[in-house]
Amino acid sequence: MKFTEEKLERAFIELLGKQNFPHYTGNAIVRAADEVLIEADLLHYLMSRYEHNNLTVTEAKSIVLQLKSLPASDLYETNKTIMRWLSDGFILKREDRNQKDIHIELIDYKGLDEQFVSNELDSILADDEIPYPPNNNIYKFVNQLEITGTEKRIPDGIIYINGLPLVVFEFKSAVREDATVFNAFEQITVRYKRDIPELFKYNAFCIISDGVNNKAGSFFAGYDSFYAWRRIAKPSLLEQPNRHIDSIDITRFSNEDAQGIDSMFTMLQGMFDQNRLRDIIRNFIYIPDSSKINEKIVCRYPQYYAAKRLYDTIKQAQKPLGNGKGGTYFGATGCGKSFTMLYLTRLLMKSKHFASPTIILITDRTDLDDQLSGQFTNAKKFIGDNTVVSVESRADLRSQIQGRQSGGVFLTTIHKFTEDTRLLSVRNNIICISDEAHRSQVNLDQKIKVTDKGVKRVYGFAKYLHDSLPNATFAGFTGTPIDATLDVFGQVVDAYTMTESVRDEITVRIVYEGRAAKVALNNSELEKIEKYYEEAAEAGANEHQVEDSKEKSAKMNAILGDPKRLRTLAEDFVTHYENRITEGATVKGKAMFVCSSREIAYEFYKNVIALRPEWNEIKVAADNEELSEEETKKIKPTERIKMVMTRGKDDEKQLYDLLGTKEERKKLDAAFKNGASNFKIAIVVDMWLTGFDVPFLDSIYIDKPIQQHNLIQTISRVNRKYEGKNKGLVIDYIGIKKQMNLALAKYNKGDEENFEDIAESLVVVRNHLDLLAKLFHNFDISKYFIGSTMEQLNTLNMAAEYAQQTKDFETRFMGLVKRLKAAYDICVGSENLQQSERDQTHFYLAVRSIVFKLTRGNAPDTAQMNARVREMIKDALQSDGVEEIFKLGNDNETEQDLFDEDYLAKIDKIKLPNTKIKLLQQLLAKVIGEMKKVNRVKGVDFTKKMQALVQLYNERDKNDIFRSEVYEEMAEQLTELIIAVRKEFSAGDALGIDFEEKAFYDILKELCAKYDFKYPEPKLIELAKAVKDLVDGQAKFPDWNKRDDIKSSLKVGLILLLDAFGYPPVERDEVYVEIFEQAENFKKNERRS
Repeated sequence: MKFTEEKLERAFIELLGKQNFPHYTGNAIVRAADEVLIEADLLHYLMSRYEHNNLTVTEAKSIVLQLKSLPASDLYETNKTIMRWLSDGFILKREDRNQKDIHIELIDYKGLDEQFVSNELDSILADDEIPYPPNNNIYKFVNQLEITGTEKRIPDGIIYINGLPLVVFEFKSAVREDATVFNAFEQITVRYKRDIPELFKYNAFCIISDGVNNKAGSFFAGYDSFYAWRRIAKPSLLEQPNRHIDSIDITRFSNEDAQGIDSMFTMLQGMFDQNRLRDIIRNFIYIPDSSKINEKIVCRYPQYYAAKRLYDTIKQAQKPLGNGKGGTYFGATGCGKSFTMLYLTRLLMKSKHFASPTIILITDRTDLDDQLSGQFTNAKKFIGDNTVVSVESRADLRSQIQGRQSGGVFLTTIHKFTEDTRLLSVRNNIICISDEAHRSQVNLDQKIKVTDKGVKRVYGFAKYLHDSLPNATFAGFTGTPIDATLDVFGQVVDAYTMTESVRDEITVRIVYEGRAAKVALNNSELEKIEKYYEEAAEAGANEHQVEDSKEKSAKMNAILGDPKRLRTLAEDFVTHYENRITEGATVKGKAMFVCSSREIAYEFYKNVIALRPEWNEIKVAADNEELSEEETKKIKPTERIKMVMTRGKDDEKQLYDLLGTKEERKKLDAAFKNGASNFKIAIVVDMWLTGFDVPFLDSIYIDKPIQQHNLIQTISRVNRKYEGKNKGLVIDYIGIKKQMNLALAKYNKGDEENFEDIAESLVVVRNHLDLLAKLFHNFDISKYFIGSTMEQLNTLNMAAEYAQQTKDFETRFMGLVKRLKAAYDICVGSENLQQSERDQTHFYLAVRSIVFKLTRGNAPDTAQMNARVREMIKDALQSDGVEEIFKLGNDNETEQDLFDEDYLAKIDKIKLPNTKIKLLQQLLAKVIGEMKKVNRVKGVDFTKKMQALVQLYNERDKNDIFRSEVYEEMAEQLTELIIAVRKEFSAGDALGIDFEEKAFYDILKELCAKYDFKYPEPKLIELAKAVKDLVDGQAKFPDWNKRDDIKSSLKVGLILLLDAFGYPPVERDEVYVEIFEQAENFKKNERRS
């Protein structure tokens, strides 16, 4: 028995029922077909909720009218307005001006933390706060609700609160391979957005599910920003007696079982608990004050629970009753801590308990401060305070904080707190939130310096911060909590580990490749490096303690900076990096190289340039990059390899000039974050190792001893998610593996699983080559390796043919090679990969690309492929006459190309039957695509015929796989269908109408059959011409389909015209809708001269 979409829908209905969302079918909801609100519910809620305010029916109806009048044409701005009304409410100006204005909330938030009413609300807050009445919310889960927009659509499910459609659900069957959650995403964000945009004016977020994969996300977000919700409740607040980091069980915060079907339960019990859902809508959906890309961020579950836990612990820790230690949040690097800070800031700022607190966000580096400032200063409405300021200097810090009685969000670096900062404020509703709280923000201890003037005591920045704000509460965010972090901020109150982050597809796994032995002068040097590492670790967690051992550090640098070693290092790096580029194993060719000192970095740089002087040439982009005109103007020309370090006052002139100013470093930052820029290799020492996010960076080379708590941060530079990036690669030249394992064991034992050795990728490559060899055991691939050029090309084409013998065989082959490629990209630089294994991999990749091109018409994965193999694929396709077929339908080809008799003749000459059929399918799909652009009816009709043919072919009997007559029959049927489509383009000639008029004739005629009425043929032809003329006249502006006034005018015009012609002779409103859809389709695809 199959688990169909209908059964999945029933499961959701039952589970939501347990969360107190009563179920209603669409036909039980009283409303007009084009209405998405349940007005009766909204009016009932408003009248009962504000009964004590004597709200009138007229006033309640005016609120409904105000909501309905917001335009769906500017969907983002309208949704932004409604989301603000949902979270913060608005002011209703009374019809009787003598009465007080009312602060209206569209959802009753009784039971959640009480919040202040903003002074900046839209008008449609009372002076006095009125106690919350009983919870008046009306909850409904409605399935199969028919909504008529430009077309009738039926979303699988909608959660209504007080008549507002806040959450839209779309389901797909888990047992149908062709129906995925991505299809559900497309259905909502493409089809529903186009046809029923009115529904999404009110949308808080969407749910897509196939039962196994259950994801929530913003309607305006991409598919990659939809995530599972894997936790139900916050962890308990039980204190752990031993507060040392080694004993903290971070796994107590995670929910390991919430995968597959279980994730459906955790989502519905976690996200759709009524209190939690109201809390998410009120406080955890962020829309920036301004956005060019329609940003709307729905919190992920770790962000929600972390912000809530920290809010609770900050409340408990507030002085004088608490100790000021608001707690530490341990979040895996790359998991979105800055948004968690934003949500926490809103909770604190809105809270009545904290009575308009002042919030200070502290980072330990200027670039981190810049990132946070950019985000927070664009979130004033969300935070609920107009004073969101990035502090410029120590004087600015003093003037902003000292004397301030309430409010304000200030972003600053820890270094602005010094000995002369002195007392800033004794208020106890100041909250300091520290980012990367494991570094300079915990150095409370004292240093003693002996000078000519005597003994001077110097303290860390954190000491001055605490002295200047003695009654503040401190909370810390970190990816690597050390003991000192817990001493300053309090224990870990919530955690989100790397394991969870990888599982939730927020980050990618990291692979380790050890190459220290390749560059070490001898084994004793490796031992010295390891000993130094141990001593550095034992010296303590505070960096200044390690820096004190200058002598040890100098000895270390003498080993690492040995001229012979640096030459060997440069040679190995260049070889390894170029291998990855040649094999297309890196998405954008970006790499970071970490050196142990500025001097060593400079010497290494010179060695690399000596080997590759061309990398020092200034270019806009790499030679193989294709840039648009706009990109060419935007990207600053630069060298391929650059050092990113601050200048030293004693630097020699060449180094000084190479390093550039602070402003020039900012430009380098932007260039490295641009995938098309020629700047590909960054040599760094300390910069960019934390808080620097480049999602397509997939390789980091380490030649520096790095302490455990910084090591995880450093290697996490390559864990960001990016399309085409499967894993991040850490190449180790110094022997960090032991320290890496210690760090992982220390911070979360489960996270070792997310760091794999490169040996594992080698095993995967070999296993998949073995599986592919078994798949191809009846096919002789030897001529590809030992034959002549033509034999090689012929083998490729025959292998592609063999791979397509059945749909199942093809699917299995394509999947195996895809996984082979992902593993090969990781271990391509390893000497342990034999040449024969590389050659076999190239062969299967080439075959896959040919099949991909035959199936999809393009082969995007060839961009990430060995250049020689790429050429061979091209030659193979040309040798068989396939390549020129792909010119069909290209934008730069003329329309006649699609219908040229020569093309069918050329396809007919192709000897490989599967290849021929794939090409005929492509040609047919393209000609039907051209037909659909103007004539929807015929386009849909021909599409159904093609799908039926292809399905019949794919499901043919196994005994027919090698029977030539089966292939010939399929090829013949496809050819006949192509000819039929071609004839349809001129079918109107016999009726005396052109191709575009025929499109309207066909829809009018189809409606006669569909709704069973007769209409005279001559009048039908005249009506088709008249409709086409009307559409041409009314919709003459390029943006007509975005303008409600033109669309409304066209609809009225069509109704009047059809009425004048007496069409249809029966009362069917659907007829007008379908004719209007054809009109929209026709104008959208009309060729403009």
